[in-house]
Amino acid sequence: MENTDTIKELVKQKYSEIALQSKETNLSSCCGAGGCSTEVYSIMSDDYTTLAGYNPDADLGLGCGLPTEFALIKKGDTVIDLGSGAGNDCFVARNATGEDGRVIGVDFTPAMIEKARINAQKLEFYNVEFRQGDIENLPVTANVADVVISNCVLNLVPNKNKVFSEIFRVLKTGGHFSISDVVLIGVLPEALRKDAEMYAGCVAGAIQKDEYLGLITSNGFSNITIQKEKQIVIPDDILKNYLSDTEITDFKSGVTGIFSITVFAEKSKNCCGTDCCN
Repeated sequence: MENTDTIKELVKQKYSEIALQSKETNLSSCCGAGGCSTEVYSIMSDDYTTLAGYNPDADLGLGCGLPTEFALIKKGDTVIDLGSGAGNDCFVARNATGEDGRVIGVDFTPAMIEKARINAQKLEFYNVEFRQGDIENLPVTANVADVVISNCVLNLVPNKNKVFSEIFRVLKTGGHFSISDVVLIGVLPEALRKDAEMYAGCVAGAIQKDEYLGLITSNGFSNITIQKEKQIVIPDDILKNYLSDTEITDFKSGVTGIFSITVFAEKSKNCCGTDCCN
């Protein structure tokens, strides 16, 4: 298994390349990883185009959900987007929070930060800023955010527990998050998992759904709710090359599979965590 630094460097290199790819290329793969299927359609991403604040220049087709749709952002809120990419979710969030609010995007990749800043400048959004940083160690002070959002990013991070700890730290008491991410249910056949790592890079770091929700609970969050869940469809021409008929049936029935979930949780006013009421 590769060490944490190696994984992070691979992610940085990969997403530097993805920043220059077309949205169409990213949509026909998973997290922009590149495809080896003859079936071209949106495998991961939901349609942002109907959401107020959507900007096509910022949409790289890298998400696996619509967390901003479920994030309950109010006018004047401070919102932090983890893995902000070219700024897509930040600009939708900015529409919800208005001119009196504040949106901070954090991304690991310099090329993404540059692209997002150019987009914000074109839109003249002066209350949206982008900071380069590691979401395992957020470049944000404690207790500043009303809402944290993220879209198909935590699956790429080696230490997911540290990320949830950081989300808890930066949220105000009573604040909440809405995060879309990739999780696993059941044990994927090894042949498919190996292929998924090539075909769908974001799957390589995905963990079991129960383990994912357990990390949220253990970091002190309450009112944990799955706002949306959908199975990610891998094209048949991939499945037939790697799975038996029984494995394909199990995979498609949901007994085993790769899922996108959008999860909501709160930093409760009544919690007893160390940092809860700071």
